[in-house]
Amino acid sequence: MSDPLHRPDQPDRPDPLHQPDRLDELAAAVARHSDGLWSDSAVPRQVLVAIDEPIAPTDLLYEPMICFIAKGAKGATAGERSWVTGRGEMFFNPLVLPVTAVFHEVPYRSTVLRLDGRVLTDLLLELDGAEPRTEPGPGGQITAPMTPEIVDAVTRWVRLLDNPDDIRPLAARFEAEILYRLLGSPLGPMLRRFTSADSGTARVRAAAAWIAAHYAEPLSVDTIAAVAHMSTATLHRHFKTATGMSPLRFQKQLRLQEARRQLVAGDTTAALVAEAVGYVSATQFNREYRRVYGLPPATDAARVRGRLAGARRS
Repeated sequence: MSDPLHRPDQPDRPDPLHQPDRLDELAAAVARHSDGLWSDSAVPRQVLVAIDEPIAPTDLLYEPMICFIAKGAKGATAGERSWVTGRGEMFFNPLVLPVTAVFHEVPYRSTVLRLDGRVLTDLLLELDGAEPRTEPGPGGQITAPMTPEIVDAVTRWVRLLDNPDDIRPLAARFEAEILYRLLGSPLGPMLRRFTSADSGTARVRAAAAWIAAHYAEPLSVDTIAAVAHMSTATLHRHFKTATGMSPLRFQKQLRLQEARRQLVAGDTTAALVAEAVGYVSATQFNREYRRVYGLPPATDAARVRGRLAGARRS
């Protein structure tokens, strides 16, 4: 069987599960209950993603999450970092992160578990093993193949939507099982660090969340370093390792993504949007917007609206 992530620069890889029917069952469950491209489900912290036709590169704001891919392949770029995750693989993101996603292979089916640190901490306390065996750095994304046990647990978690009366009594139990299986996977050390308030990962996560909440305000690296309880040099090094960007570039990316969203969604002008997202100079906004998206703001927004209208008609 050919690998769905095969590209000319990569050798063929076997299906990580050697049992594609397991993944097909998960993909079918996602397709059965998805509502559009990205949809929050009735199960707490569960998101379903189903894409049938190729779409343009898409700006997304990742949250702390685990993404389980049952079909297709998706790439993402954040600053200087890029990665691809495909069928039978899972992806861990520990912090708020603006990315550009590219769906390399469709149909694409995945489900996302939004991480709740309290749920994970409670499980670790119950297991009496909260200390990690290794000391991962503050790096962000980690990918790993799903084991059959993880696929089975995630599939049952999504299939709760087949019988809504089961969600309340079983959702938390199924989520705990998924996390338990993940702790025994290659993602385990990073998940353990996710719960540690004093880890480098947690400090970068706090800084990223703070920037996301204050992206429209004038920010200084000294202020962000104080939030993270790091020196400015340490913050810069760890932040760039985790996100692929400096803190100020991270802020700029958040501003531009929000500006694009407002331009596409509303009847407004580039000058008003520039001010709303924190730019003092409309000229600087136009220059930086064009550098990232390839066109002036109004032209790009019209192009995106046209693509969205075409997708709705097809």
